[in-house]
Amino acid sequence: MYPPISGARAQVVPPNGLPRRSFGGRGRGGRSVGGRPPGGRSPDQRTPEGRAALRRRRQLLTCTAASLGSATLLAVLVLLVLGGWGPLRHLDRSWITALHEYAVDHPMWSASMQTLADIGSTVTMRGLLTLAALWLWAIGARTLGGWAASLILTGWLTSALGKELTGRERPAFRDPVASADGFALPSGHALASAITCGALVILVWPRADRTGRIAACTVAGLSVLTIGWTRIALGLHWPSDVLAGWLAAVLVIGGVTLAIELWRPGALSRDVRRVGWRTRPRVQRVLAAPAPASDAPLPAPPPLATSADSPHRPPAPDPGRTPGPASDPRTGTGPHS
Repeated sequence: MYPPISGARAQVVPPNGLPRRSFGGRGRGGRSVGGRPPGGRSPDQRTPEGRAALRRRRQLLTCTAASLGSATLLAVLVLLVLGGWGPLRHLDRSWITALHEYAVDHPMWSASMQTLADIGSTVTMRGLLTLAALWLWAIGARTLGGWAASLILTGWLTSALGKELTGRERPAFRDPVASADGFALPSGHALASAITCGALVILVWPRADRTGRIAACTVAGLSVLTIGWTRIALGLHWPSDVLAGWLAAVLVIGGVTLAIELWRPGALSRDVRRVGWRTRPRVQRVLAAPAPASDAPLPAPPPLATSADSPHRPPAPDPGRTPGPASDPRTGTGPHS
């Protein structure tokens, strides 16, 4: 028999004689037993709110690190350029001189570089990002559309102010193969192409799988490198100008994203989900393949019984009718007819 239970609340003791410990609760002195500490708890990853908070925290840290890192490197590069650091000056002049001599001796090379530079011009890149911003605004992703428009405006201001503040002259040759106006640092083509390609990759990233992400990053990286290379090959920018343009692009993307995320927390993520919701049905309709027709033959219907095979077989009962008195199959009359 079981021992009597005394008191209002009894503790169940297992066979080993040790009381059970409650995990995830509070122990003596307010300490948590098998759980998180009472103060400074991190968001629970098992709930949607906790996952969203952790995702937003990672986004803020990423944007902050990108902005601070690119700003530091850009400031160091500008100081080295304005201070006339010997190794950097030698690198710039050696690259420009060698590429200019090759361009003068090979007119087809110069023409191809000029064509690529025209395709990836600042007008083209800003136009692509403008179309993306208008499309996002049209489908209701207003915050994401404003983010894209802010990248265009901030990139243009960064390029214009940077050129005026540094006042670095472009490379000069007796027989130039191309010409451009304004100052050199930073490269406007490199800045605009990096901002546009980076923004498009960010927009595509949530909706693409692993293969799509690799393809998008590869195309964007090759485009940015090619456009930057054309400005050096044509003798219009020093290599440090192009590098400064790339660093400024990272600073612009990270700074604008961080500012919008602090101003309207979670708005960018909601717009990304809205874009996915608006584009998913169309993509599925386009990519969905028609169902293949089955080649297997249909089963043959069961053979019907004839009067010669079963002359005295009664008809099959109707499932919708209640069973009644049996009738004679030879005369078709019942027992009471």
